[in-house]
Amino acid sequence: MDFKLLQDRLGHTFKDAALLQQALTHRSHSSVHNERLEFLGDSVLNCVVASLLFERYAKIDEGDLSRLRANLVKQQSLYEIAQRLELSQFLRLGEGELKSGGFRRPSILADTLEALFGAIFLDDGFNSARDVIRALYIPILDTVDPKTLGKDAKTLLQEYLQGKKIALPQYNVIATHGAAHNQEFEVECLVPKLDIQVFGTGGSRRAGEQAAAKLALEAVQNALLKSTGAARKTRPRASQLKLAGIATVQSDAPGVAGASSQVGETSGRKAGRTSAKAEAKGEIKAETVESSPDLSQTRLDLDADPETDNAVADKPPAPPASDEKSASSLPSQSKTA
Repeated sequence: MDFKLLQDRLGHTFKDAALLQQALTHRSHSSVHNERLEFLGDSVLNCVVASLLFERYAKIDEGDLSRLRANLVKQQSLYEIAQRLELSQFLRLGEGELKSGGFRRPSILADTLEALFGAIFLDDGFNSARDVIRALYIPILDTVDPKTLGKDAKTLLQEYLQGKKIALPQYNVIATHGAAHNQEFEVECLVPKLDIQVFGTGGSRRAGEQAAAKLALEAVQNALLKSTGAARKTRPRASQLKLAGIATVQSDAPGVAGASSQVGETSGRKAGRTSAKAEAKGEIKAETVESSPDLSQTRLDLDADPETDNAVADKPPAPPASDEKSASSLPSQSKTA
């Protein structure tokens, strides 16, 4: 077994090869196995990851840092790192574990990786172990979102809907399949406001809800993305210009805009003439004076001479006509004279 390839992938060459061999030995192989090294490596791993998160995310509080660390050091995360290192080909397993496929088991691979961290710590101190762990985890941190890492699908869906001011989703178990000891739950997730209905399945009700929530989150994001895109499409702008009580609608089209502009100008001229007539009538009514209880005399004094006005004002008012006959006889009398 060529351990040099593994040491190159780790970026550390062991001074004591026995430590490396022990770290790769499962308890099913011999009495000298890696469980104690696993215990030590787990503590070193938590310390290094906590320090890395503290340096990298200065504005994240203690609760979120703890959530991130727990997600980064859990079995699934360690198993994925072990797969990248192709650690399974270096394991020392007993016959039974080999036959049962122990070299593919996530728990065995994750424990072996922690044992390697403990062995590096014993071989060359904390700094060497820190360098190896940081080199393995920095690429992971470059690709994850600290706001969502470690949160389950139901939590992510709830937070997303609350951020958009949408009512929380509804979960209903609609069917169960299989025997009592191996049931599969089918769960629906509803988001009524967006008319979304999705279905998820799992070995438990919680697992089914998580599966449905994951699908619902994708559907909600797609629905809101489509609605946002539709709202951003260019539409004709309608603006009303109120002029003398007449509203004109302007469009973005050049021809329609020109026509609307001409209509607006014509309406403005008409409104101006109407306003001028109204002002003239107002002046006439204001200058109407009562000459007697039965007769009103109206004077239009737009540009009259002040002296003429005074002369007219000094003349005594004409006596009212007594009847129609006296009014009609005036022309004949003037002819006789």
